[in-house]
Amino acid sequence: MRAPFILTVIAAAAVGFMAATIQPVALAHCQIPCGIYDDPMRITMLREDATTIRKAVTTLKGLLIQQDGDGLLMFNQSTRWISEKDHSATNIQRIVSDYFLTQRVKAVPVDDPGHAAYLDQLSKMHAILVAAMKCKQTVDLASVDALDAAIEAIAGSYTHDHDG
Repeated sequence: MRAPFILTVIAAAAVGFMAATIQPVALAHCQIPCGIYDDPMRITMLREDATTIRKAVTTLKGLLIQQDGDGLLMFNQSTRWISEKDHSATNIQRIVSDYFLTQRVKAVPVDDPGHAAYLDQLSKMHAILVAAMKCKQTVDLASVDALDAAIEAIAGSYTHDHDG
C-alpha cells in the first residue's frame, strides 16, 4: 500500500514541477520608472504567498497520512497543491527580484557610509530568494519557517512609505 502512494506522490511532484516551469512569465512592476511604489502591499503579498506555501506543505503531509481514500483524488489534490506551492514560491522570487532588487534597493558606493546597510539589504533579499527556492525543493515546514523569517527580516524596512 505504501509503495503505490509513494509513486503517486513522486508523480504528483513531477507534474507539479512541470506545471510550475511552464507558467507564463509575469511582467515586472513598471520599469519605465513610474515612481508608483506600494512597499507595504508587496510585503503583504510576500506574506500571503508564504502562508499559501505553508498550507500546501501541511495539506500535502495530511494527504500522505490519509492513504485509505481514492488514490486518483489524492494524486489530483497532491498535484494541485505542489503546483500552487511552487507558483507561490515563484511569485515571491519575482516580487523580490523585479520589485525590490531592481527598484527599491539602491546601490551605494563602497566608500559611502550607507554601503553596509546596502549590503545588509542585499543579503536579506538573497535569503528570501534562497528560502523560496528551498520551498520549491522540499515539503518541509522548516523551509517555510526560514522563508517566513527571511520575509520578516525585511518587513520592518518596507511597511512604511518612503520615497524612491
